[in-house]
Amino acid sequence: RDMRDAAALELHAGAPRTALADHCARLLRLCGAAANPGAGRAVHARAVKAGLLASAYLCNNLLSYYAAAGGGLREARRLFDEVPAAQRNVFTWNSLLSTYAKSGRLADARAVFAEMPERDAVSWTVMVVGLNRARRFGEAVEAFLDMVGDGLAPTQFTLTNVLSSCAAAEAGGAGRRVHSFVVKLGLGGCVPVANSVLNMYGKCGDAETARAVFEQMPARSVSSWNAMVSLDARLGRMDLALSLFESMPDRTIVSWNAVITGYNQNGFDAKALWFFSRMLRDSSSMVPDEFTITSVLSACANLRMVSIGKQVHAYILRSGMPCVGQVTNALISMYAKSGSVENARGVMDQAVVADLNVISFTALLEGYVKLGDMKRAREIFDIMSNRDVVAWTAMIVGYEQNGYNDEAMELFRSMIRSGPDPNSYTLAAVLSVCASLACLNYGKQIHCKAIRSLQEQSSSVSNAIVTMYARSGSLPLARRVFDRVRWRKETVTWTSMIVALAQHGLGGDAVGLFEEMLRVGVKPDRITYVGVLSACTHAGFVDQGRMYYQQMQDKHGIVPEMSHYACMVDLLARSGLLPEAQEFIRQMPVEPDAIAWGALLSACRVHKDADLAELAAEKLLSIDPGNSGAYSALCNVYAACGRWGDAAKAWKRRKDGGVRKETGFSWTHVRGRVHVFGADDTLHPQREAVYRMAAKMWQDIKKAGFVPDLQSVLHDVDDELKEEMLSRHSEKLAIAFGLLATPEGTTLRVMKNLRVCNDCHTAIKFISKVADREIILRDATRFHHFRDGLCSCKDYW
Repeated sequence: RDMRDAAALELHAGAPRTALADHCARLLRLCGAAANPGAGRAVHARAVKAGLLASAYLCNNLLSYYAAAGGGLREARRLFDEVPAAQRNVFTWNSLLSTYAKSGRLADARAVFAEMPERDAVSWTVMVVGLNRARRFGEAVEAFLDMVGDGLAPTQFTLTNVLSSCAAAEAGGAGRRVHSFVVKLGLGGCVPVANSVLNMYGKCGDAETARAVFEQMPARSVSSWNAMVSLDARLGRMDLALSLFESMPDRTIVSWNAVITGYNQNGFDAKALWFFSRMLRDSSSMVPDEFTITSVLSACANLRMVSIGKQVHAYILRSGMPCVGQVTNALISMYAKSGSVENARGVMDQAVVADLNVISFTALLEGYVKLGDMKRAREIFDIMSNRDVVAWTAMIVGYEQNGYNDEAMELFRSMIRSGPDPNSYTLAAVLSVCASLACLNYGKQIHCKAIRSLQEQSSSVSNAIVTMYARSGSLPLARRVFDRVRWRKETVTWTSMIVALAQHGLGGDAVGLFEEMLRVGVKPDRITYVGVLSACTHAGFVDQGRMYYQQMQDKHGIVPEMSHYACMVDLLARSGLLPEAQEFIRQMPVEPDAIAWGALLSACRVHKDADLAELAAEKLLSIDPGNSGAYSALCNVYAACGRWGDAAKAWKRRKDGGVRKETGFSWTHVRGRVHVFGADDTLHPQREAVYRMAAKMWQDIKKAGFVPDLQSVLHDVDDELKEEMLSRHSEKLAIAFGLLATPEGTTLRVMKNLRVCNDCHTAIKFISKVADREIILRDATRFHHFRDGLCSCKDYW
């Protein structure tokens, strides 16, 4: 108001027009300094009424005012158009150009720039600055080079802006050319320009040149020091960063942040927290900002130190720091990664949704996944507005890890329809789901997608493909993929194939591949030895198993773990060396787990050693009282020995203990659908046809010489009822359905959640011959390939 009153007095004072025009120009400069656009427009209006716009000086000042204030595009353009062409000078053109450039109207700025009859250094600088601010860094550098090509010397402001563009674009080559102009112009001693050069080399990763520039600077500001500390920290050279920090004459919060963030981002989270503590202790005037807090919370998250994270949260609340943006996201991530998922959810619920990024949402999602709370995880996933590939993958992996395979597959289909392109981790997770469900056809589709997206070469994807084919019963395809990637000599790849061969009963091939692995120089790890010991177990290679167990320790320095001990117990026990297996357990340096005792118990059934079975079952149940398999295995041993009274007592003990028998079920894939069967299944929509086929199949194999193994029935009932119960085991019903629903001659693939019983194993051998089908059965421990009345396991399982 004061300036408008002053303008009115000036314009009504009767002064000469030239003097009034000069007064208006001075008032415009006052308006610009006060950042008062309303007052500036008032002066413009008074000048129009007084007829002062004939003054080129006043017009240029008006244009300069609009350019500096930003906005006012229409007024600036109208004013420019009213200035006679003869009165327009380079200053007039630059003012209009600057108005457009500062407003982000680069297309209009280019048009004005192209029309200019004459350009000076200011004209080019306006374009360089405008392009840099619009993040069109490459064009900013090109404009600078064109400017120099026109023979115009750049100003300090031009150089700092073009160096900023080079830094942002990480254009080291162009940055060096700009640096050469800095040297030629003698501006290396100008601190702002030198800092820009230093920052450019730092952002481009040229640490050596950056250090040379820093050491040659005749004068350094705190920004110079900060740039070098940040560069060394970003490159992981924390010793150098700390040395520079300690040498700084003055420090700002940026200096402390550079070291704290450097420690955090380079994996030294404990040091990051210690340095933050030092800052609070040694620099009472240094107030943490949002960058400090974000790095400290990240360190707390990585260390799972929720107690310190809560103290930082309390500091945020006490200090009145706005809990928005990256601070909120860091708090959510800290709580979620530290296991305090409900606290993380509380922070999220109090936040403005627009402030939250996909990283914090994903951290919270993963927190619920770790807890197995997939319902809450899905709630978080569904409210995310910008779900990236990491969030989709985290949700799919969560479903897969928690056994929700169908949900994982459905979500992946949604991702293909409307989400981002899956990455290698996504494909590996979905391939793992296909392996669990034995979805061979869908697994092939994922394999094709991996080939098209060039992700088959990823180690995680190629290994998942090998495992998927192997666990879906297609060993030749698994071997074909392995042979394409074996040249990489990665331990995990070779291990995947060795385990696959072992699971399919090809113990000799697995051992042969392991020996080849050693010959070509691929170093085995602990999982490789689990695979090769398992292969020896399934093939009955006792001596080789003993040798590999010793070699693992003596040659490769691998300390046996429980999985290796269990393999050795299984190897010895399956081969009938029950006393040696029992002695091996006794000499183990760690307490045997349920798997070791379970292996011994399972072998007791084969070799009908009821006394040892009782001991093994007792030990197993002391570790895992709810293990229904222990009761089943013990009853199997009693049944094999004809001790029906003891079997009945074992069943009663199970019931009295409230232990529920694990339900056995089998499933098969036909025309893209999963068909699941339980023993005596009555739920399948085609049950009547399935039962007719099962009965026919039972009679056909009996005519071919099959004799039911009545000892596989753990109930003391008459033989006729035992036969009926055996004929309706889940795998037999699944095979009967497969014979009905698939063309003759095709391979049947059946999966079972429990170990196949003796009767079913023998029966399926006969079915494969009578029906002239290859039948691949995957049970809880291995694969059985039945063909022409024989099984790949050679009846040793």
